[in-house]
Amino acid sequence: MKARVLSGIQPSGNLHIGNYLGALLNWVRIQSDYECVFCIVDLHAITVYQPPAELRAKIRELAALFLAAGIDPRQSSIVVQSDVHAHAELAWLLTCVTPMGWLSRMTQFKTKSEKQETVGDGLYQYPVLMAADILLYQAQIVPVGDDQSQHLELTRDIAQRFNSLYGDTFAVPQTHLPQVGARIMGLDDPTAKMSKSAEGSGHAVGLLDDPARIRKTIMRATTDSNPGVDFETMGPGVANLLTIYQAFSGASDSEMLAEFTGLRYGDLKKRVAEMVVEKLEPLQAEYRRITADPGYLDGVLREGRERVEPIADATVRVAKERMGLYTAKPISHG
Repeated sequence: MKARVLSGIQPSGNLHIGNYLGALLNWVRIQSDYECVFCIVDLHAITVYQPPAELRAKIRELAALFLAAGIDPRQSSIVVQSDVHAHAELAWLLTCVTPMGWLSRMTQFKTKSEKQETVGDGLYQYPVLMAADILLYQAQIVPVGDDQSQHLELTRDIAQRFNSLYGDTFAVPQTHLPQVGARIMGLDDPTAKMSKSAEGSGHAVGLLDDPARIRKTIMRATTDSNPGVDFETMGPGVANLLTIYQAFSGASDSEMLAEFTGLRYGDLKKRVAEMVVEKLEPLQAEYRRITADPGYLDGVLREGRERVEPIADATVRVAKERMGLYTAKPISHG
């Protein structure tokens, strides 16, 4: 039996080349080796205000981009989080066994709350919902970046606490897949990871940006004071541009050295921009094909939900029964 993998992305902001190179391509690579559930985590998105019409559109856009990037719905389940009611139900059950002290230590809450005038409880409880997402499907493997590693550790703690209080109920995720995708930094600030939520047109290249916008964004990218590419002394901005080119092209380190050493930055940016435009064109064409048939997208999401709901419902039913809550069909302890 294949190990189950769970991962997700929020339907907020614009999916960019960092998401593609750092996550989506990795998902495509692993989907034949694991039982994969890829979740559009819209319940996480509403921890900060989202215009409703925009959120609905972004959910569909994200699902279509998953497919356009190469996620195969015959192999993987693409699921909208709020469409599987068990996510929210299990989150409440886990909230009741999670000490406030654990949540108070979460660094992401501290960072995000500083940017909000009013902080909702949902932002505080965000890590518990993430734990519910993982534990709901008894996922053994969770591919996360460094920014989510603290939340994954909290998930393990919550699972172990629940199991100690109520009996062995949840699989404790023991491992996460190594982050093999490229780590892409902001084009305007190459010391910070490229973000969907960052403001400003010079920060990221969106997967649906047209060629003219892609070229403009990359040509404005931050570099350094060297006259050309020097692999020994280059700053983070130049290194980021080279990483983007190498990730899209598949060039080896020796090929990169031979091709770019001494190249002036204007020419480097042009080469990077043309590579990105070339590689995104097939994805954008597939996205247009998918979105031209709304019924197809609805079918994929419906099939994804129908595939995972029996797993999710069974997990919640067992958890409720173990906690002493009412269930129409009590679970045998056999």
